[in-house]
Amino acid sequence: MPVITHAEAYLIDLEVETVRTDALQTFVKQETIFVEIRTDDGGEGVGYSYTIGTGGTAVLALLRDSLLARLPGRDPARVEAIWRDLFLTTKATTVGAISSLALAAVDTALWDWRCRAAGLPLWVLAGGAKDRIPLYDTEGGWLHLSTEELVKGAAQSQAAGWPGIKMKVGRSPAQDAERLAAVRAAVGPDFDVMLDANQSLTAADAVRRARLLEPYDPFWFEEPLPAEDVAGHEQLAAATSIPVAVGESMYAPGQFAEYLRRGAAGVVQVDVARIGGITPWLKVAHLAEAANVPVCPHFLMELHVSLCCAVPNSRYLEHIPQLRAITHGEIEIVEGHALAPSAPGLGIVWNRDAIDNRRVH
Repeated sequence: MPVITHAEAYLIDLEVETVRTDALQTFVKQETIFVEIRTDDGGEGVGYSYTIGTGGTAVLALLRDSLLARLPGRDPARVEAIWRDLFLTTKATTVGAISSLALAAVDTALWDWRCRAAGLPLWVLAGGAKDRIPLYDTEGGWLHLSTEELVKGAAQSQAAGWPGIKMKVGRSPAQDAERLAAVRAAVGPDFDVMLDANQSLTAADAVRRARLLEPYDPFWFEEPLPAEDVAGHEQLAAATSIPVAVGESMYAPGQFAEYLRRGAAGVVQVDVARIGGITPWLKVAHLAEAANVPVCPHFLMELHVSLCCAVPNSRYLEHIPQLRAITHGEIEIVEGHALAPSAPGLGIVWNRDAIDNRRVH
């Protein structure tokens, strides 16, 4: 039985590839927290999580001060046992973003090791449901873009064979409706247009806005309200035919269970870093499958492509390139679909020199 002999964590700052704004914030930079493990048989695994500008050093401190010391001597194949042990170690700070991001960095490293040891890509070892997943593009839909720029971006994505795009909402209700109407007129009825409010509305605002937007047939209405407002999402879901999408700002499977129990989620957008890793991500995906709800994860396309292909109820992968500066190669896209990686492990080929050059000391 191999055992872990070494575990380390470090942080890099990764510049954003394009200006990204929504109703509440601007994507400043990607703080990327890495965990590397090695075992006595020569095996290794690399995992990571992220923030969009702040808090990365807190995640790093939790890893270095409390979590990594518990790994040496452990069997890296026992991902459930290790995840539970680390979770209980952080019980005073869970459930919450810092702890979940730290757990995710460890858990994805363990899964990377596990897949490499088995000689299998993640999407196969985690389920192997499909070998490709449809993509929608977010990069042309940011809130600071003009209506003309939105229309141009949507038309370009459609011409490239992509089945959908996402646009941000959060201007006035009339402006949001005008922008969506222009995009819908440009792409026609058979192209999916997702909407994302980034938790900027009240329940009353969201119900009103949904009625204005509904005639243009949006594919979903994402994060309309703060994530803790389950009742508001339930109220909105009952008031509109637009599926309500939630999950990127939720940090425990139990939160998803409550949304699903109350009919407040029509799409689950669980984020592998924010939920605490691959181990809990799969639990949420299967929970959604049992409720007959699709999974369309948030961000991290380079890792989520494999998880989407692992489970049968995945519907879409979000296209936001962000790792190109520190990786070799990109996800393969054919006719608007991302193909599952074939190499053993997470399917990400890291550029070690580029990573080392960005380390925060």
